Amino acid sequence: MQETLWQKLILNCAYNAVSAIVQLPPGAMAHREALRETMREVVAECLAVAAAEGVHFEHDAVRMVEQIEATTPGRQYSSTAQDLARGKHSEIDFLNGAIVRRGMIAGIATPANRTLHTLVKVLEEKPAAHV
Repeated sequence: MQETLWQKLILNCAYNAVSAIVQLPPGAMAHREALRETMREVVAECLAVAAAEGVHFEHDAVRMVEQIEATTPGRQYSSTAQDLARGKHSEIDFLNGAIVRRGMIAGIATPANRTLHTLVKVLEEKPAAHV
């Protein structure tokens, strides 16, 4: 059960904020190596925090990003992107923000998650955009 919850958290941490910031659905993100690299960094940090909490996965960050790209609907924007477009606060504090907080407790640096969290928090303060 713990692993399943972590998998969902990792998927959302890797995909939601990036999609919201660049305002692209997953189908348009997969071809951009810089976005894939950012997602891999986010996943690697999440895996490190999960491991510190005793949860281990058989897949590495590269494989997990490939799974995210293969299973996320191609034209659907992330819930975080949709929230920002509607001028609503997102769940970012419970996604990337949670990884940052848990990483601090475990003594694990989470710069990619921290950056995405910060950028989405700034975007939450802007007027609604049209997606």
